[in-house]
Amino acid sequence: MVSCSAERLEDKIKTFSKFGDTGRGGITRFSLSPEALVARKEFEKRMSALGAVIVTDDMANMYATIAGSENLPSIITGSHMDSVKQGGNYDGILGVLSAMEVAETIVTEKIPHRHPITVVVWTNEEGARFEPAMMSSGVICGKFEKETMLASEAKDIPGYTFGQALKESGFEGEVKNRLTPEKYAALVELHIEQGPVLEAENYDIGIVEGVCGMINYEFTFTGQADHAGTTPMKYRHDALYAAAKTIQYLHDEFDKLDEKLVYTTGKISAHPNIHTIIPDEVKFTLDARHQNPAVIAEVLEIIQKIPAEVERCQVKYEEAWTRRSVAFNSELVNYVENGAEQYGYTSKRMYSGPGHDAQYVADVIPTTMIFVPSEKGHSHCELEYTPVESCLKGVNVLLETLLTIDREM
Repeated sequence: MVSCSAERLEDKIKTFSKFGDTGRGGITRFSLSPEALVARKEFEKRMSALGAVIVTDDMANMYATIAGSENLPSIITGSHMDSVKQGGNYDGILGVLSAMEVAETIVTEKIPHRHPITVVVWTNEEGARFEPAMMSSGVICGKFEKETMLASEAKDIPGYTFGQALKESGFEGEVKNRLTPEKYAALVELHIEQGPVLEAENYDIGIVEGVCGMINYEFTFTGQADHAGTTPMKYRHDALYAAAKTIQYLHDEFDKLDEKLVYTTGKISAHPNIHTIIPDEVKFTLDARHQNPAVIAEVLEIIQKIPAEVERCQVKYEEAWTRRSVAFNSELVNYVENGAEQYGYTSKRMYSGPGHDAQYVADVIPTTMIFVPSEKGHSHCELEYTPVESCLKGVNVLLETLLTIDREM
């Protein structure tokens, strides 16, 4: 079995970690920021040195292609370079660096391949600077209206739009360069797990079968503001107490469902937020995720059973947004599993909780993903880390998967 180079991979990781370095082991590299543009130029330099032809589409997605021996659709692999604020050096970027390392291995080892191999860099996956997440893959895959996305305002510069950043970046290309099913045969994206399961259960590789569906709701509890020292408990309309009882109800009921269900109350606000006043309005969010739509439906049934009044407070809730479950191409999933077996790596089939560009691409061409472990499950923070030895195992499986696709499709 051919192995990619740990030394080259480590060099790539170290080099790209400089672009947006926070000085504390992580990066802040917002989409189309100066730091991101430097990273893109480094990508261009390295891929050009391999003889790749590089183009960009109208959303600044980058495609670097090494030729195949036959006139066939390209096999595409890669991820994103942008990060959240004070993020880590592996989320997204490892998928790009892994794809670069696979391409370099194919070129330097002169590995025969029929299809062209394309390394992709998606623009604005995180949505940390311009909302929403997975913006540019979403546009080219028909999930978002382009004009709406161009008008998205930056969180770091008031009034500055994605459209302006796009024009000033130097990476705005043409619509004709977009990923389409005519030009591309399949996509494989390598990513860190962003959770603790692979490490805790001692698996080398995550075989990603799809991306979990999710719902996000906002709840509002309306009570009455009164003096904290003079209002007897039995006369109170305490919105925070009503919200707390509802959160407890949701947790108790959700825990009766499938153990793979994950749910979070991640945002809460109380008004007037003064220690001597009983809260008259409390809002909280609920994020629930599961791979099976039937379980998500059960979650919705539990939500719908919440009464209109709790502890003498009015209760309202509304859907903020949802995401359907996405199943990846079963044949490609099997290719990943077989690749791990050939290298003697341990593997586990799993679904992704976070979203990825691959989930949108899955509606356009056959798609799957590969996960490598995240140390202690840390992600979206400066503690995010995966040892290079673990990264290399994922890169080797990526190489074998691409070569299998090249033979079989």
